[in-house]
Amino acid sequence: MPKVQVVDASGKKVTQRELAPEVFEAKVSVPLMHQVVVAGMAAIRRGSHATKTRGDVSGGGRKPWRQKGTGRARQGSIRAPQWTGGGVAHGPHPRDHSMRVNKKMKRGALRSALTDALTSGKVSVVDDLRFDEPKTRRAAEVIEALELEGAVLLVLPGPSTDGIVERSFRNLASVRVAYVPALGVYEVLAADRVLFTQGALDALEGRTQPAQDQAEAPAEVPAEDAEEAEA
Repeated sequence: MPKVQVVDASGKKVTQRELAPEVFEAKVSVPLMHQVVVAGMAAIRRGSHATKTRGDVSGGGRKPWRQKGTGRARQGSIRAPQWTGGGVAHGPHPRDHSMRVNKKMKRGALRSALTDALTSGKVSVVDDLRFDEPKTRRAAEVIEALELEGAVLLVLPGPSTDGIVERSFRNLASVRVAYVPALGVYEVLAADRVLFTQGALDALEGRTQPAQDQAEAPAEVPAEDAEEAEA
């Protein structure tokens, strides 16, 4: 079972944590990760590119010169693609670039990316992140104390109620904040270091529900009351 060191915000070792093997010890499939990343990049494309064909360009309704006898090549319209100001042949037109990727493939690709990140030493775990007020300086001190260099991906269990942690880190150009429910394969692969909180790992491994999904469950109705209600 894979293990990782858990440190506090100052970089001191707190404990050692065992990671779920089904998440951090999965088979690394490069083709699967590539397919999911390509689909994700295609999904954010607007697809609004457009060009005008010879039928969309105004003008050109008259034949520029007669068919024979001029010594020049025959032409039917000054809006043909070979003319300056004419239409575009085989140009792009608005379309949907999205590609279908099922949930099983997305989960498998994310597990592959997380396993690769762990084996390559990119994963770090901090016990908790709490600030009294939004302070970019405090966030920079945490990054420096944990010796995180390059592009850092900070993974939180979900949006915090006060948003202090997110606002503290968002001004750092090298840090990107992500939430467990929306954690993407590309984000994990593109980051030089991936920093999890303990709560984020719990949510990722399914031990707890993500913060934004936590809702009060309806109270269970006693069996006797349920039978009376059905009656």
